Amino acid sequence: MSPAGEAQAREAIEAEKKKKQQHQQQLQAQSYMEKGVMLEPFVHQVGGHSCVLRFGDQTICKPLIPREHQFYKSLPAAMRRFTPQYRGVVSVSFEEDHEGNLCLFAYPLRSDPTDLENKDPSTDNEPKTKIVKLSKKMTSSLIVDSENYKDDHRPSCKDKEKSVHKLQEEVELDWLQQAEVLHYRLECTHTNATPQLKHNPWSLKCHQQHLQRMKENAKHRNQYKFILLENLTWRHTVPCVLDLKMGTRQHGDDASEEKKAMQIRKCQQSTSASIGVRLCGMQVYQPDTGQLMFMNKYHGRKLTLSSFKEALFQFFYSGRRLRHELLSPVLRRLCDMKTTIEDCESYRFFSSSLLIIYDGAHGMQMHRRAEDGLSEKEEDNDEEVHVQNEVEEYEEAEAGALSFASTETSSTSHNVDVDVRMIDFAHTTCKHYGEDSVVHEGQDSGYIFGLQNLITIISELEDHSTNQD
Repeated sequence: MSPAGEAQAREAIEAEKKKKQQHQQQLQAQSYMEKGVMLEPFVHQVGGHSCVLRFGDQTICKPLIPREHQFYKSLPAAMRRFTPQYRGVVSVSFEEDHEGNLCLFAYPLRSDPTDLENKDPSTDNEPKTKIVKLSKKMTSSLIVDSENYKDDHRPSCKDKEKSVHKLQEEVELDWLQQAEVLHYRLECTHTNATPQLKHNPWSLKCHQQHLQRMKENAKHRNQYKFILLENLTWRHTVPCVLDLKMGTRQHGDDASEEKKAMQIRKCQQSTSASIGVRLCGMQVYQPDTGQLMFMNKYHGRKLTLSSFKEALFQFFYSGRRLRHELLSPVLRRLCDMKTTIEDCESYRFFSSSLLIIYDGAHGMQMHRRAEDGLSEKEEDNDEEVHVQNEVEEYEEAEAGALSFASTETSSTSHNVDVDVRMIDFAHTTCKHYGEDSVVHEGQDSGYIFGLQNLITIISELEDHSTNQD
């Protein structure tokens, strides 16, 4: 076939693919309008206390907090590339199945005089999803490394009665949630398959807490507003996620004296006060062991400056080498973000977080190639081809439950796909929020202080990596 003929054939194939995708999106949209979308747990939530749910491949949803909703609807254009894409509001209701499990469904928002908003992010009126139970297979794949863990917390597997099994699952969940650092072994179902994360100890903890509260409130309320946001992990096969709580102050202007004192104490007892940033959660894939390592916020609060730096090293470490190719894009993104925030007059991002995300599957591929005896140069060349193929696959991916435009990631290069975004704005304020009793002037110096220190620490990692090379 001539080059012109080949080009026409490719165009015809692409046109057919696009037509099928559009048809699929129309069917999904129609189903959404008629039957609603059943919400599932979002397994890549590594921090925070709010319930985050999966709406579709590219979209998550969380309880609507008026202040956060206002932020997304009015944020400066320059900040949009540093935040998840806002995708609207849905109405969420729940049903109870014959086993007593609660299932959440999202529907298009209809005008309703009933106030469906969650007035306070710390209230119990938050949503729930289907109860996710820890199976024996899942718990056997978790290795716990915690100073609080004791052998007598491990549940017995001898009892056969259903009620005992239910109690056993509750005990398993309890001791897993107490573990501040743990490892989850990813298992493939067939040869050469990329392992998938099906459980996340922190998201399970959040879900169980909210499920219990929702059961208690079920007689009084059955509708909630949720906001739809871009799923920042959707492009990644094995997302590695770092959640950093930013700034030297975490309490909002409307916090009670008790809440204010508690948040000040947390900052003083962690790296928030000294460097303006602390670890709030982390999951990172370690190819050498085939495990995901999780750190939760309780461990993050205990970190010193030295151990915080070590945690950052672990996040960018493949098990064999420091992933230096990630550091420059992250630094560029952080510097751009810092410049933008410095121009945001009167904004205060109290208690917001910063996410750094990359795909651990690249490290998995490189580890396999290293075991096969490839040189480092061959690894780098092979990785470029691998990433290019993935980029092409992403472009062919279906758009999810509803079709939304993709937003840019941190790197325009095909050699690496790493993202850095700001999230969680339930306590954000600025002078444009007319109802706020406190109006701040100038820059958010605490947030900028944290960004600058984070830039310095990652720059030190990059220098270390360069010297090692």
